[in-house]
Amino acid sequence: MASGHDHFAALVGDTPLLELNRFAEGLKLGARILAKIEYLNPAGSIKDRTAWGLIRDAEESGQLKAGQRIVDLTSGNTGIGLAALAAARGYPSKFYLRNTISDDKLKLLQHYGAEIVLIDNSVFLEPGAIHAIIDRVRRENPDAYYTNQRANPANPRIHFETTGPEIWRGTEGQIDIFVAAVGTGGTISGTGRFLKAHNPEVKVVVVEPGPASVPSLETPYPDAIEGVHKVTDVEPGYLPENFDASVVDEVIVTETAQAREFVRILAQREGILAGTSSGAVLFAASALARRPENAGKTIVAIVADSGERYLSPPKLGPALAEKSGRAPFSDAPA
Repeated sequence: MASGHDHFAALVGDTPLLELNRFAEGLKLGARILAKIEYLNPAGSIKDRTAWGLIRDAEESGQLKAGQRIVDLTSGNTGIGLAALAAARGYPSKFYLRNTISDDKLKLLQHYGAEIVLIDNSVFLEPGAIHAIIDRVRRENPDAYYTNQRANPANPRIHFETTGPEIWRGTEGQIDIFVAAVGTGGTISGTGRFLKAHNPEVKVVVVEPGPASVPSLETPYPDAIEGVHKVTDVEPGYLPENFDASVVDEVIVTETAQAREFVRILAQREGILAGTSSGAVLFAASALARRPENAGKTIVAIVADSGERYLSPPKLGPALAEKSGRAPFSDAPA
């Protein structure tokens, strides 16, 4: 009898590359788009790779002790990956999230046994907010292992070791453009470094949200794209330390409505139900594929997670809720 995999982490990675033929035909694109289907990781997103990289490094270095609590600030998917892996390896877990995170993600975290702390979205708009919140996480959990996904080099390293090589092998080295979003910067930085090390001509492109999709003092609760953050025109210290801007050749802007439209097109042309960050990435990939200079080239786009995580109505702040007739977000799951 063949032996099976011996733990959760053995199921992480080796996700397929799918050529989006009907998608490209319908949009009359001149380049090939290959989607890296990351929701086929065991806990459902590309962040399972990050989770394994962080926990593996902490175990090997002796920083993470048996039974120790794992804690971090997350947009949901890294927390879900960490919570699943923590459950599989016997660690309790606790995560701090914006209170606008989808209910679907919160329910997943709860099912893995994670403790949840919600933070009002407006807090993130205060000067130096990210570092202040991280200080709070550390202060409130002095005995926990803080995985530090924004600055821990184990995050981009796992993508250099796995995501990049898988794409290189899957395209037989014939990749011309790589497109992804930036959350912590691990995917774009680690994968981008690997691809450029093997072919400096590979273009690395980041998609970022447009003005209408970014929280501001005037609109603290916009219809935003979870897990997709700005990398241009941001305050010093906002960008995660793991984001390596030197590997990025171009930044393409998209709004949430455009991302949702490309989610719909992908589902109805290819039968692939992706999350909104993937819709944003595919918007950017399609814009690149329309350029005459990219005709016949191969573009790889990251489909980071499944649209099943975003089927609940988006959480709205008071103004948008009044306009739509729906109730605003609540402080449930804590």
